[in-house]
Amino acid sequence: MESNFNKYPVIEVSNDSNSCFVGWSAIIDTLNTAIHTIEAANPKIVIDCYQGVDHEQVITALNNGLKHDQFINSTSAFKSEEQIAEMVYPDVTDDRIFGVMTKLSISDFFDSDKLDSARKEVAKSEGITVVYGEGAALLVDQPDLLVYLDLARWELQLRMRDAKVDNLGVKNAGLEFLRQYKQSFFVDWRVLDKHKVSLLNDIDFLIDTNKETEPKMISGEDFLKGLETATTRPFRVVPFFDPGPWGGQWLKEVVDLDRSQINFAWGFDCVPEENSLLFSFGQHTVEVPSIDLVFQHPEALLGDAVYEKFGAEFPIRFDFLDTMDGGNLSLQVHPTSKYINKHFGMTYTQDESYYMLDAKDDAFVYLGLKDDADGEEMISELKEAQSGEVTFDADKHVKKWKIKKHDHLLIPAGTVHCSGKDSVVLEISATPNIFTFKLWDWGRLGLDGKPRPINIEHGEQVIDWTRREEWTKKNLINPIEVIEENEVWKEEKTGLHELEFIETRRHWFTGKVPHNTNGGVNVLNLVEGKEAIVESPNGQFEPFVVHFAETFIVPAAVGDYTIRPYGQSEDQQCATIKAFVRTDNWRESWVIK
Repeated sequence: MESNFNKYPVIEVSNDSNSCFVGWSAIIDTLNTAIHTIEAANPKIVIDCYQGVDHEQVITALNNGLKHDQFINSTSAFKSEEQIAEMVYPDVTDDRIFGVMTKLSISDFFDSDKLDSARKEVAKSEGITVVYGEGAALLVDQPDLLVYLDLARWELQLRMRDAKVDNLGVKNAGLEFLRQYKQSFFVDWRVLDKHKVSLLNDIDFLIDTNKETEPKMISGEDFLKGLETATTRPFRVVPFFDPGPWGGQWLKEVVDLDRSQINFAWGFDCVPEENSLLFSFGQHTVEVPSIDLVFQHPEALLGDAVYEKFGAEFPIRFDFLDTMDGGNLSLQVHPTSKYINKHFGMTYTQDESYYMLDAKDDAFVYLGLKDDADGEEMISELKEAQSGEVTFDADKHVKKWKIKKHDHLLIPAGTVHCSGKDSVVLEISATPNIFTFKLWDWGRLGLDGKPRPINIEHGEQVIDWTRREEWTKKNLINPIEVIEENEVWKEEKTGLHELEFIETRRHWFTGKVPHNTNGGVNVLNLVEGKEAIVESPNGQFEPFVVHFAETFIVPAAVGDYTIRPYGQSEDQQCATIKAFVRTDNWRESWVIK
């Protein structure tokens, strides 16, 4: 199969290559020039950064070339590691996976006396003073130059796996990945995101540190221009892919991935919290976390009603689950909104659906409970199986359904479910993906050779035992309703369930289909056809070509747009699946404030 999947989608910001500075030599020269133009007698240079930046490399480059008389590391004013560990413990907890969303801020990581002393030292320092590190901006009231070193969370996670990253304020590189990721998810990213948001409009230069050997720098003005440009047109985030114990072989072919890898289980094609954006400046591309766009332009991206309900969070997630020639996912369940709020501090939960992007003849899913399933017996057998002495008989308790390509299965929180082998799922869900309560993992180990965490204690608290065969078939399997149809296109409502706040529409089309964001962000995937083109009826944006299986985002501010077959699919039938947030009839159970 010939792949035309674009793994590196770019947003063109400028055709001027000279506005991007590549490599430390060019970056340092540019910063020195900027420092030279500062009129203050004793310039204060702040170089703030996100978690995961290679401090040793950056500090070496700065010390070797940047003009300065004093160099102060912000973390020297942090609390001790012991104090920080004690401070974050209520949010990190002893659990291997789950914690509680922190309410801490970057200022909480500083020792107040040390911070006060450091601020006085900086204020009275003579010559050029550079303050570097996480939270560096807190040491300077009015920096004469503000530089920010940014890093996408996916690259950060890869560095974690290579034991290159510490959690905020402690030295723990090499800690078990799940625990280090957990501390970042619940504490570090929340703290550093809040701090970053306070700086975004004041950054003089942004440095992309995603490639350790090739840093790139753009002006703060160009950075903000790139973010604003993204709100005016359809765009794609940079996807990433990861192997897993149940992974398949489909993504290798369709996306053109490394054939030497054992498999690819996940394809994260729209997870703005962890994906990136690529901005092009002539021949150069600069990678920035896509969450920066959510922070900077939430109303234009999400729409007023969605922003009002969720704040600066992107509530829709699209990803691939590839089990083609692989194995079953874990048997699992997601928490209700009330449970996730009470135990983990989240305001909404991971309702989701499985859109079957491909499937073999023998493909199946587990969804809902069998009519004769006994709750107490099922939980007892799950716990007994977890001891390793017996195998859990999923078919005894959970209903198994045959599925085919283009089926759509709805999975509101509390529903026991599991995608089986020999299929490819386009998973459409609400964003808090970390909250999956695994009930049974078929007795296997993770790729790291360790048992994958099982969460029966949480799972048994949220399973809806009323979701039996008849209810599941009626409510969750292909609840397709034709909305409108003409000679060139058909619009169908395919979900989600009334208990969920995301709605999906499928369009089959051989010609041009009119769409409108209706004031809310749209997320789409081309689920049938080789190519399609997205166009603006009023010329607001340049035509945007998408390929099979590619997910793309249409910001709320775009309004009207059209999609039609293109290129290799000209005059052939194509199909898109579109997700958007319901705002016409908010239910309190959807989002807890």
